[in-house]
Amino acid sequence: MKLRTKYILFVIVLHALALLLSFYIFDKNRIYFIFSEVFIITSIIISVQLYRQLISPIKMLLQGIEAIKDKDFNIKFLTTGKHEVDELINVYNQMIDELRTERTRQQEQHFFLEKLIHTSPTGIVILDHDDRVYQLNPKAAQVLGVTEKQLTGEHITVIGNSLLKQAALLKAGESVTLKPDGINTYKLQRSNFIDRGFHRGFIMIEELTAEILAAEKNVYGKVIRMMAHEVNNTIGPVNSILQSALRADTLWQDQSAAAINNALRVAFDRNQNLNHFMRNFADLVKLPPPNKKQTDLQLLVKAVIELMRLKGQENDVRLIFEPTPKAVIVYADVQQLEQALINITKNAIEAVDSNGTVTFSIDAKKQLLTITDTGKGITGKESVQLFSPFFSTKRDGQGIGLTLVREIMLNHGYEFSLKTIADRQTVFSISYH
Repeated sequence: MKLRTKYILFVIVLHALALLLSFYIFDKNRIYFIFSEVFIITSIIISVQLYRQLISPIKMLLQGIEAIKDKDFNIKFLTTGKHEVDELINVYNQMIDELRTERTRQQEQHFFLEKLIHTSPTGIVILDHDDRVYQLNPKAAQVLGVTEKQLTGEHITVIGNSLLKQAALLKAGESVTLKPDGINTYKLQRSNFIDRGFHRGFIMIEELTAEILAAEKNVYGKVIRMMAHEVNNTIGPVNSILQSALRADTLWQDQSAAAINNALRVAFDRNQNLNHFMRNFADLVKLPPPNKKQTDLQLLVKAVIELMRLKGQENDVRLIFEPTPKAVIVYADVQQLEQALINITKNAIEAVDSNGTVTFSIDAKKQLLTITDTGKGITGKESVQLFSPFFSTKRDGQGIGLTLVREIMLNHGYEFSLKTIADRQTVFSISYH
């Protein structure tokens, strides 16, 4: 039974009893009877007023409780001039002000955190309590090559992505650096936070490609410049002496000196090869910024095919290209892009044993150029190091070709990859948008 009902019942019973008693006691004395009735009526009036005064703050409390339930912290009460009620109203109003301030602060922090995550240059994947993807920011979607809708609700152990598969193996606080495609480098770090008393995880994907490439280039640039300086300082004088000796006919009149003459010529040729070798390395370091101009990609591909056709015939490899009727215009440095395509085509031809093909294809809609060969393919171990300086899968390779291709593509802002997608199907893709 409610307190209000109890109070009403008590007042009714009490005054009904008083009326009965006054009737029996003062029945013969009308003056006392009238006086008692006036007293009882006054008591009833006072009880009603007390009821209103007592119930009023309770009603306000109930209204305040309903407002709190609805999370409406804007309702406040005015003072009534009654001390006890005003004390209660002041406490309530103060509590509402604090709740509203706290909610505003939390909302501001929440919006700031959401904005920070959304605009962060680091990919962030937030998980739920069961290690399912709850949310990811645009950078993470870009790195993983998916949309947030595709991953939301999926468990990270079953998502077919090499980065997330590796992240699933990490424990909270652990990190690892990966180079999944031989080009881009990522640092994965897993951590957790407390949400409503339970641990939830999140994964940070930091792209280190630009920093690592710059550090690599700085290191091998210094090494190449030092080697070129030493080699050129040595080869120049030695070749000058060898040429002078070979031109001195008096030294070679004796028939027995023919062997020495041949040895000197071999030494001169070897020095020339070494000089050419170092020039290749120097060209990698001295690569200028691209002078981009409008050019027809199809004409450039045709020119490269004509240039490499003889080498293809020597290796019994056919170069295939079916151009589209319309020109495909790209902004590129013609000489640098041509050199990159020559290196890619040369590697593709050499990867094919014999009686194979190298197929060129341009998708103008996707702005994608692909060069596909029917060679033996690339192993997983090789794919990680493909574009690393001085790494080569050939026995006599210098590891310059793909490094130069990488530098040209990065300077142009093109995305590229080299993958074996099936047996006898290795694809070099260049996205030129």
